[in-house]
Amino acid sequence: MHGTNRCKLLKIQETDYEEVKKLYTDERVRQFLGGIVEEQIYRAKFTDMCDVNNKGLYWVIRQKDSDQFIGLVSLSLHHDGISTEISYQLLPGWWGCGYGTEVAQGIINYAFKELGLKRVVAETQTANKASCQMLKKVGMSLEETIERFGAEQSIFSIMIAAATEE
Repeated sequence: MHGTNRCKLLKIQETDYEEVKKLYTDERVRQFLGGIVEEQIYRAKFTDMCDVNNKGLYWVIRQKDSDQFIGLVSLSLHHDGISTEISYQLLPGWWGCGYGTEVAQGIINYAFKELGLKRVVAETQTANKASCQMLKKVGMSLEETIERFGAEQSIFSIMIAAATEE
């Protein structure tokens, strides 16, 4: 995965540690993701993201023109142990500008075209209205709501037939 119209998507590397850490220590980013993560827990998560034996794929999102760090996007095993889930975190300064939608659409298309997946899911807190709206915008449909992590979660999905072209 190389990118979208406005973004470069680069495989996560050890040198991204401090920039990615900004996501895990920002109260606004973590509002619907369980809160700020302590250094020791973050270090373990980051090490796992960088592990080549990890079955997940993690990309750092950068703006093409300025190379500024925007956030993180991934494809990994969902909590159900079966589905592939798209996850994303963007720094607040990039919210509301269409970057999340653009990146999510690009990753979904990549999952279908390059990885041969037939279905992708996303899970977000139902209270995270902006995330729910973005998932609908990229063609995902609400599949179910469940209680997990002490809050109602909305699980969205998209099948290959519903994927749109970039």
